[in-house]
Amino acid sequence: MNKKTEKILILFIDFLAINLSWIVFFYIRVKTGWFQLITTPEVFIPMLVVYVYWVILFTFVGMYRTWFAASRFDELSTLFKSTFVGIFILFTIIFIDDYLHNVQSSNRILIFIYWGLLLLFVGTGRLAIRGFQRRLLIKGIGRRCAIIVGYNSRAREVHDQISEHAALGLDIKAYAAVDHENVGKIYKGVEVIGTVDEIVKIVGKTNSKEVIIALEKEDHELLVDVISKLEHKDVGLKIVPDLYEILSGQARTSQIYGMPLIDIMPELMPEWEKKLKRMLDVITSFFILLITLPITILSSIAIKLDSKGTVFFKQERSGMNGNIFKIIKFRSMFEDAEKQTGPVWSSKDDPRITKVGKIIRRVKIDELPQMINVLRGEMSIVGPRPERPYFVEKLSDEIPYYKRRLKVRPGITGWAQVKHKYDESIDDVKIKLRYDLFYIENMSLRMDFKIIVRTIFVVLFGKEQYN
Repeated sequence: MNKKTEKILILFIDFLAINLSWIVFFYIRVKTGWFQLITTPEVFIPMLVVYVYWVILFTFVGMYRTWFAASRFDELSTLFKSTFVGIFILFTIIFIDDYLHNVQSSNRILIFIYWGLLLLFVGTGRLAIRGFQRRLLIKGIGRRCAIIVGYNSRAREVHDQISEHAALGLDIKAYAAVDHENVGKIYKGVEVIGTVDEIVKIVGKTNSKEVIIALEKEDHELLVDVISKLEHKDVGLKIVPDLYEILSGQARTSQIYGMPLIDIMPELMPEWEKKLKRMLDVITSFFILLITLPITILSSIAIKLDSKGTVFFKQERSGMNGNIFKIIKFRSMFEDAEKQTGPVWSSKDDPRITKVGKIIRRVKIDELPQMINVLRGEMSIVGPRPERPYFVEKLSDEIPYYKRRLKVRPGITGWAQVKHKYDESIDDVKIKLRYDLFYIENMSLRMDFKIIVRTIFVVLFGKEQYN
């Protein structure tokens, strides 16, 4: 089933399961007569509130992400952990409410009965729908095409495992060999149709959504090339474990029915943190725009009086997944500053900067309008700085993994900005890339908070600049 249908079905099953658990809980609490009641509680309004509560919580922990041949045990484990936290929050709220109203209740234990019912009904619903999905995959509905990079004993072993377990939902369509002499060879009806140099073409030709890399140890250097070519394609990348050491810290182990594989460049930030990060971005950017409105007005007047041109400067930048957007800044240079030179990096004492531009750059006021980009969802408060498409293409030819920066939403400030100076050379870019990759591989709200605090010190003491 497609992603939209899957999400609708999961939401519907959860709607039935969550509300059914509440109705059964209400019956046990009220209708059985097992528990003392002062007044008869409402049914439907609390049921609706609790349903919305669980849907929000499940969304934050990533329980509505699309699923593909994932472990049902892992899903139940996520359900257990998220409901445990949710029940603890509800228990705390009830305890505080009873304390404030001086209510002595011996029925707080009821919430754990509700927790058991919730786990039973939601867990059963999830198992049912996942079982249904697996049956569809076995029958050939919703399967994914895959290719194997490498033609050796390890590659054939992976192929055997995938062939033996139809519920995985993968169909091996082709091999991409290292050596030309293997092109044309066939294993289990699957042909080696090209070499790793043609990997992008092979992926497109087979319409593959999964690429499994099974290279020999002596072919390690090819791994970087394969990843670089495919990192912006809509494919999942996995490697066989003994290549793990060269990507230490950037991978997460998964399994194909007991055969361990390693996901390249996994989503390291939990779903709930990503949702919360976006929420904080919206709230923060809105209040900053509101609070700094007088500064915006004064800056606009100063820019207009100082030199000809528009108040705001807009420029194309590469955003998340390479999507192009226009960054908004206060204009700090003379209009058409690159008319004669073409795209070039600005320097600390750039002669194209206006008098007012020097001031607003020094105190970082020129970055304020980017809060509009944050509100639009084009940027985040924290992330790698967005670069111009011209430089992205130029730098990606010179620096391996440069485009990996595009895996996350770009930011107004970032780890590279608080750790290194202004970009003035390719060496500066290489140094900053290491900081950006470190941030991407260690993304967390704690890391964002640390960067924001350091950014405040940078702004106050004027040590670094942004581009």
